[in-house]
Amino acid sequence: MTSIKRPVNLTRKIVISLLLFILFASLAFFVWFNAFYFKSNTYTLTQVQGQDKFPVGVNTATKLITENPAVDLYVETYLSIKVADSRKKRFQDKLLAQIAKWDFYQNLASPVSRILVIYSGERKEEIIADFAEILKWNKAEQDLFASYITEAEPALAEGKFFPGRYIVSIEATPENVADVLYENFNQEILKQYDESVEQQVPLIDGLTIASLIEREAYDFNDMRYISGVIWNRLFIDMPLQLDATLQYAKGSKTSEKHWWPKVIPADKFIDSPYNTYANIGLPPAPISNPSTEAIVAALNPKNTDCMYYFHGPKGQFYCSVTYEEHVNKLKEIYGRGK
Repeated sequence: MTSIKRPVNLTRKIVISLLLFILFASLAFFVWFNAFYFKSNTYTLTQVQGQDKFPVGVNTATKLITENPAVDLYVETYLSIKVADSRKKRFQDKLLAQIAKWDFYQNLASPVSRILVIYSGERKEEIIADFAEILKWNKAEQDLFASYITEAEPALAEGKFFPGRYIVSIEATPENVADVLYENFNQEILKQYDESVEQQVPLIDGLTIASLIEREAYDFNDMRYISGVIWNRLFIDMPLQLDATLQYAKGSKTSEKHWWPKVIPADKFIDSPYNTYANIGLPPAPISNPSTEAIVAALNPKNTDCMYYFHGPKGQFYCSVTYEEHVNKLKEIYGRGK
């Protein structure tokens, strides 16, 4: 039996056509991403012009929440984010952070610069690892970058690696990148967190609550309701009981392979100041690096009677006033209590 062989020239044409298709598809994706995503979903140093300070709707002295009806308008006007689209934006930000780690994408974007992306809610170790991968930093350079950010005023290990997209030289030093990040944090947060805001909610508390919200919420509406639950619990000295803080404590262990590991019941007994099941009040410092939206939500909680909350299988938000109501809702949605 004689076999039929495909002509070599035909095979070569098919391969070349396939490669060209992949190339043009990649270029089209790159053009779309830059034209329609970067321009409309990037933090800039000018977005807060005209706004002197953050609105505040919580009074820690009287333990009262007074909602400011202009908060949503503030977010849409000064942050250029539609509240209804905030969940979609968070997904896009996360996608961009992953794409930025591709050498192919970086080289296609520019041969002389690099795009650095911080996704809101990341911890500093994640951010430093991503930057090091993109800029080819060694361990000493990573440590130097971390120290530049964390030791600048206010001195905090987390909370100041401001989320957003940054373009730096391919040869940018740790100091260069730290200067760019800190300038953005100063413009976007510190300048709006003036003395009058500080007197109502200390900066470290605002950043800490925002960092908790960032890890617990799906969108801006979620953020404000979760902020309301957090403040309600703080007002009556009730433990916050947030799994995100257990993840942070657990992920800080050198033996742990994941930065945000899955929480199991035994983790509620972790010996850590970040264990909000065992300790009353806020953890000692932020657990992640929050967005401006999360900080606005921390300062402007929903005036709710809810003391408990959870998310449904599709991210739906449910909150309850009593524990009994909370358990019943869990059973209704998941068929079990918690």
